[in-house]
Amino acid sequence: MDPFERVPIGDTGVTVTRLGLGSAPLGGNKAADGLYGGAVFDESLRIVDRAYEAGVRYFDTAPLYGWGKSEVRVGTALVGRDRDSLTISTKAGRLLKPVSDEPRGPENLPELDAVFDYTRDGIRRSLDESLVRLNTDQVEILMLHDADQGGLEKEGFETALPALVELREEGVVKAIGCGMNEWEMTARFVRAFDLDFVLLAGRYTLLEQGALDEFLPLCVERGVKIAVGGPYNSGVLARDLDKPVSYNYDIAPQSVIDRAKALGAVCQRNGVDLKAAALQFVVAHPAVATVIPGATTLDELEQNLQMAQAPIPPALWDDLRAENLIHPDAPTP
Repeated sequence: MDPFERVPIGDTGVTVTRLGLGSAPLGGNKAADGLYGGAVFDESLRIVDRAYEAGVRYFDTAPLYGWGKSEVRVGTALVGRDRDSLTISTKAGRLLKPVSDEPRGPENLPELDAVFDYTRDGIRRSLDESLVRLNTDQVEILMLHDADQGGLEKEGFETALPALVELREEGVVKAIGCGMNEWEMTARFVRAFDLDFVLLAGRYTLLEQGALDEFLPLCVERGVKIAVGGPYNSGVLARDLDKPVSYNYDIAPQSVIDRAKALGAVCQRNGVDLKAAALQFVVAHPAVATVIPGATTLDELEQNLQMAQAPIPPALWDDLRAENLIHPDAPTP
């Protein structure tokens, strides 16, 4: 895998690197002590800066990530970089409402809360506020966020996605799509709208390929490119499996841990790090343009950079198929 290969998103003029940076972890945890503190902020800037220096040119963020802090940190870290070489995506569908008026911390943000707003005005206001936080006059990709989490499929069809289409037609953004954890609702959106891009989190990974039979072929047919978010399934493919690990942002059930251990055992026999297999497996599918793992520390970013480039023998994929650990029809590198 060449992590810095540029992949075009249809005829939009937008490209993404095979390896991008998912910036949800850069916002920190809203409830954490020292939320606005220097170490978290400074480390976030170092992560973005190092990713850029290494060759990453696609950065994904959202208002929800850290309640605005992720966008501020990404925007701050990219100041002075060649903006024409970058692709930034953010999301709309939630507005950040001040809980207090006093700006705090290096981000200079008040305490905020996030509320769903799928109206046309809400989508436009969300983008305007994101541009301020990102310190830029344009994002290349704008996605509708978490319609599956909010139970907002009807509003997505009636107001939110039409608003995104308008923004693309007006040239405000170059590419539009949606970012969700569920592929079934996303497929209905893809069939109904001329979307360019989908961020699919956790549903096409080395651990699970539920989206392979129906959703990914639909994206190939419609010319929609996919960013695979959560390639480690929120940690289970990247952590010590003898300790508690997360899956789908919750404690992983034993069945998932057992499957991850089986994947790890095959990788170990072939001299491959499980994280390398997880990153490189997903980009073999023609619908997938990029994989966007996050990083909470500079060391995690360095690992992702190494794993994306690690050599993997073809025998690994044969062994995984033989043990029914990956879909028999899944493309492999």
